Amino acid sequence: MTQELRVAVVGAGRMGTDHIIRIRDRMQRARITAIVDIDEEKARTAVQGIEGAQVYTDFVAALESGDIDAVVVVTPGFLHEQVLLPTITKGLPVLCEKPLTPDSESAWRVVQAEVQADAKLVQVGFMRRYDAGYREIQEAVRSNAYGELLALDCEHINPAVPDSYTGRNLIDDTVVHEFDGVRFLTGEEVTSVAVRAGKRTPLAKEGLVDPAQILMTTESGVRVSVNTHVAAEYGYAVTTRASFVNAHVAVGTDQVTPGFEERFVDAYDTEIQEWIDGCLQGEVTGPTAWDGYAAAACCEAGVRAVENPGTEVPVKLNAKPALYS
Repeated sequence: MTQELRVAVVGAGRMGTDHIIRIRDRMQRARITAIVDIDEEKARTAVQGIEGAQVYTDFVAALESGDIDAVVVVTPGFLHEQVLLPTITKGLPVLCEKPLTPDSESAWRVVQAEVQADAKLVQVGFMRRYDAGYREIQEAVRSNAYGELLALDCEHINPAVPDSYTGRNLIDDTVVHEFDGVRFLTGEEVTSVAVRAGKRTPLAKEGLVDPAQILMTTESGVRVSVNTHVAAEYGYAVTTRASFVNAHVAVGTDQVTPGFEERFVDAYDTEIQEWIDGCLQGEVTGPTAWDGYAAAACCEAGVRAVENPGTEVPVKLNAKPALYS
């Protein structure tokens, strides 16, 4: 077994830099040997203080260098597929920040590449699965400690969003985490999505539904509501209340932070360390390419629901390959 994982980080922006610092300063049994970004100056800034790490503007050159064992992808989503497919072909494990890809069609191509390789190599960066509170609820569902899960009521609040943020981003940048979170907590697929609009905050840009309520159902009929408010100004907050037959379990209710990095710093640390440990053992144990594909399909239904408020939109999924069963 390899004793140290040599990691290439692709993307040296805000989240990429966060992961670079995390691996450099806090993770065990891993070191960064390559940083890849089309902006060479940005990559050279990010590599400072990392002995022996090389800078690349071409990912294929890094992949063929022989100096990496695994890849972390932190580029914009539309660039993910061109990194994921050659990495799968090369047989290297890869942690890809969400989204897997921007749509279900391209996400399905990633799934099919893994099926052809007969190997689960991709882990999607849904960090909430590593949050202590989320794991507490998931364990309660798994163990049936409080009886069946009946409902999930969630809240996702941002202090502000960029001017470029749209109704599509409300779904594929914000609620995508709830889509995966619901799938993780219930162990079921989401079957439908609806969006309810109400009184708008004057802080919302023109055309953006804010606050909004996103409603979901799962295969067994678990009712899910997600209240979003992305121009709230007062802080970042993510809460979840699980209603069981015999108890209610709530997490995140006392956590308001400046941003997502502070709220989920422990979850990110756990996620990356568990991914490193899994890679060294020769396995990827976190959210799979199938999970990324399913989330993309949920997002597509969610976008249609935003465009048609009050309409219940079904989630359409291809048959799940045996590789992910």
